[in-house]
Amino acid sequence: MLKTRTPIDVSQAIERIINKSTPIGNESIPIEEALGRILGEPLYASHDVPAFNRSPYDGFAVRSIDTKGASGDSRIQFTVIDHLSAGKVTRKPIGKNEAFRVMTGAELPPDVDAVIMFEQTSQSNNSFTIRKVFNEFENVSLKGEDVKKGEVILEKGTYITPGVIAVLATFGYTQVTVAKRPIVGVFATGSELLDVYANLEPGKIRNSNSPMIMAQLQRLGVETRYLGILPDNLSLCYEKIKEASHEFDAVITTGGVSVGDFDYLPQVYERLGAEILFNKVKMRPGSVTTVAHHKDTLLFGLSGNPSACFVGFELFVHPAMRVMLQSTKPYLPYVKAILNEDYLKANPFTRFILACYESTPEGTFVTPTGLNKSNAISSMAKGNAFIVLPSGTRGFKKGSTVDVLLLEGEGGTDRWMANE
Repeated sequence: MLKTRTPIDVSQAIERIINKSTPIGNESIPIEEALGRILGEPLYASHDVPAFNRSPYDGFAVRSIDTKGASGDSRIQFTVIDHLSAGKVTRKPIGKNEAFRVMTGAELPPDVDAVIMFEQTSQSNNSFTIRKVFNEFENVSLKGEDVKKGEVILEKGTYITPGVIAVLATFGYTQVTVAKRPIVGVFATGSELLDVYANLEPGKIRNSNSPMIMAQLQRLGVETRYLGILPDNLSLCYEKIKEASHEFDAVITTGGVSVGDFDYLPQVYERLGAEILFNKVKMRPGSVTTVAHHKDTLLFGLSGNPSACFVGFELFVHPAMRVMLQSTKPYLPYVKAILNEDYLKANPFTRFILACYESTPEGTFVTPTGLNKSNAISSMAKGNAFIVLPSGTRGFKKGSTVDVLLLEGEGGTDRWMANE
């Protein structure tokens, strides 16, 4: 029998999940496979950047002391003694009023301490004149001014973007230590469900939740295994979920968590001896979302209603997976935005509304995607955010400022519902 359900706040539910979420470990992979992964350890600069004093411009490298006294009325002439392109090194000594013609990125010889851009000179054959004084290290990129050897260049928990790949390559990290990906098993429950490839039958619906959940996991960089549809049979549900709990880092079921005659998940968790973290949340949709912890495995019982299932994943599964992946910012990004239309429904619990968020020169705006019922499917393809309406409110007018959680991209925050 289902024990009494005591609803808790969303923030409290998330905190309980986070407290039971632990990193899976690390592995070393080639840099070519690192995009989209999360660093499992801090990385240090193996050398200075720049590794030598270099020219940031095309121009002439000189000794700054030789430019003293230059002016419009008293131009100083220099003789070009060599040409230095990027990658070419010279140790040729430089004398008074001599110069090297240099290209951007070229290493500057030891006695050179200033660069004169071409447009600052008047050129003639192998010589040029200048009309101003150049100071020591003017127009010079100094060794180590960007990064010094031994500095932390990337923190543990960094999400690896193309820009991060460039940094890794700069310092010669051909192998990268990254967080191992958790492996998650996904079940759907309910004898009314058909496989997505099946033809519709009277009284049946296709299983849309499992493909959706697996796509949400894949977007986070998590490995998934589809484990099939569980029929309305308590013993079979128990055996399948028990087996999966020993094999996977987390198990997600959709459906079977409400109070109907065939909602067996609460009984399955009880029979397993799992610790029930919560079995009801003060939220709409998805209030009956149930999460348990069995040994080292999190068991997520999400609603069978598509919108409620989607919301439950983003609020509860998403941050848990990010913690397992060693992200330092596991929570959904949070912003404020202006509501683009009236939403007058009362909110006895905190309400999460699928919406379209956009940032424009005129401000940030958010619009509900349409039919926001827990069993709605048509609005789900349009949303990139949740509008968050607090409990105890009786609706919001167009033009109101509301809380918004963003769903897309790799960013996040280190605190729930907090700005950076």
